[in-house]
Amino acid sequence: MRTPKIAITLDERLLRMVDQWVKQGRYSNRSQAIRVALQEKMHRWKRSRLAEELAKLDRRAEQELAEERLAGEVWPES
Repeated sequence: MRTPKIAITLDERLLRMVDQWVKQGRYSNRSQAIRVALQEKMHRWKRSRLAEELAKLDRRAEQELAEERLAGEVWPES
């Protein structure tokens, strides 16, 4: 799979941190360090977004819907 290349601008402090990670052997190069950091940020964002959406749910209404759906059904034993 082709991996597109992009150019980014970082302030000196961030670039020194990325270079330090590479020097320590945490990442093989700058690209990998930045790619992993971005992936982790996106993962955290998705989790927080899910939590935000779940917080919008009306627990009582959801419970009523669940009970209505399960009426007459036996909950499976684990």
